Amino acid sequence: MGLVGLGDVLATVLGPNDLRAVTICRRTLRLILTMHGLIRLVDTAELLATELVSNAVRHTKGPAALRVRWAAGVLRVGAWDADPGPPAPPGDLDPLTEAEEGRGLALVRACADLWGWQPLARGGNRGKCVWCDLVAA
Repeated sequence: MGLVGLGDVLATVLGPNDLRAVTICRRTLRLILTMHGLIRLVDTAELLATELVSNAVRHTKGPAALRVRWAAGVLRVGAWDADPGPPAPPGDLDPLTEAEEGRGLALVRACADLWGWQPLARGGNRGKCVWCDLVAA
């Protein structure tokens, strides 16, 4: 795992394709947001990061990364993975409330102010970043 802080990018946490990376990313995010005085965003950001990183690890074969950026009062939390294909569209959250799986992007859509994804190609590496924004009130 590696941690980088650049300008308005608070952190990038790189991890292997292993479910333990989800816990490491969640705990690191809590620490970063607390250190930057963004405590009011911690609980929601942790939930969203958990869903995004979990999807990246569970549904792809390569490494994953959590990216955290703070700019103009908006916290962007994103998960990068090596698969350039789009994520499956989120379903309605209501019928999924009791489900063990399949709620990830539905929770993201319900809790984030904005969410989306974009394909990435940089330095010969391909993949995508699924992201969500939380606006500080």
